Parts: sequence; structure tokens; C-alpha cells
Amino acid sequence: MDSRPVRPARTAQAAALAALLLAGAACGGSDRAPTAEVAPRSPVGDRIGTLSVRTPQGPRACTASVVQSPGRNLLVTAAHCVQSRRIGLLDGLVFTPGYRNGYSPYGSWPVESITVDPRWASDDDPEYDVAFVTLRAAGGRDVEDAVGGNPLGTGQGFGLAVSVTGYPNGSDEPITCSAHTRSQSPTQERFDCGGYTDGTSGSPWVTTTGAVVGVIGGYQEGGETPGTSYSVTFDERVAELYRQATA
Repeated sequence: MDSRPVRPARTAQAAALAALLLAGAACGGSDRAPTAEVAPRSPVGDRIGTLSVRTPQGPRACTASVVQSPGRNLLVTAAHCVQSRRIGLLDGLVFTPGYRNGYSPYGSWPVESITVDPRWASDDDPEYDVAFVTLRAAGGRDVEDAVGGNPLGTGQGFGLAVSVTGYPNGSDEPITCSAHTRSQSPTQERFDCGGYTDGTSGSPWVTTTGAVVGVIGGYQEGGETPGTSYSVTFDERVAELYRQATA
């Protein structure tokens, strides 16, 4: 999945998280990989939204989600959603949490700055395909004041039960699915569920405790088929990038 300027990138409290997980688990048969379904509306799910150009209805870049931060203004997404070596930074992005069918329930927040690893910035290295995005306040509020944020989870290993929620470019509603993470390599992981097409890059991998432990990206910029998605393993590389973004 290449960065947005080249081609479209594939680029949610316990009860609400359980609802998302159950919705995803209900997809598909027991003897084959599940398929994503439309995500139910929930306050936790509304921490996930679209990255689009200039307006909520503008061209879609990817999916992103709010993570807890001291400034209460931080998103996590895939680096290829917001920057590539050939194109540079994608300007004019806005984040719209909980976007659905043309409706922006909380409003939108403009992007202020982007933090990526230098190895991504210089070489588009898939081992560093993660970005933290700082938002400006909108209407006197930071985004976390409006929708809350999920904690960042690093160093948690493989085999985790997660829900993955994102926005395909061909839909005005988010999709979700639940499965277990698997090792693709010591530094990359995979998630097998159908339906993750262009626009879902950056979709957060959320555990039953609410921690974000991955985003669609990394190997193959998140995957070349809708049925298998990848993420950089959230380890010390991501923890250090988060420290830089919140310093």
C-alpha cells in the first residue's frame, strides 16, 4: 500500500470495546478468516476517524486514532499516510473522529505537525512505518477533550486479541473485525480478516484493555490484499517515537 499521493492508501471503557470485538468476531465462518463488518457506533469507536484533505468531505488520506498524551492532541497512524520520501509531507490534513455518512459528530481538527522516524523520512523503511500526528485545538478544545484517547501499548508481544477499525475509501462508514495478532517477523505482525481495502492504512489495532498495539502499515505498507494486514511491532522503536512526539 503506497502513500496517498501515489495511490489511495489502505490507509474504541470495556463495554464499548467488547461491542466492537463481538461485532468483529461475528464475521465469517469458524473455519476460515473472518470478514469485517460495519462498526457499531460507540464513544470509544469515535476515537477513530478519517484523515482527509482540508475538509471532512475532502479526499481521504487514511485512518487515524487518538492516543493519550500530555498535550491531549495526538494521533497515531501509519507514516506512509502522511509522508513519503518522494512526495514529502502531505499538507492540509484534517482529522474527523467518528465520521459517518457525511456527519462529523465532534467536528474536525487540523494537523499541526507530524513525527516520523528519520529512517522512514530518508528511506521509507517499512520497519518504521508509524507516525504520530499533533493536532491544533479546534473551537477551544483539544481532540482528547472531545473524544478521549486510548493508551499506547508497547512491548506486549504477539498473539493478542485485537479489534481493527478503519475507513475504506469506498465507504462512508467504518468497518471493524476481531482476530489475534500473529508474528510476520520479529519486528512485524499480521492480522487476518477480509475487507481492509484502500483507506484503512493507519487503522488502530486495539486490545480488550483498550491499548493501541499496532496500526495497519509496515510490511507492504500494510498489505497487498484485503484479507491480510500488517503492522510494525509496537516495541521500543514506537515508544521512542512517542517520546519524541510528546517532548
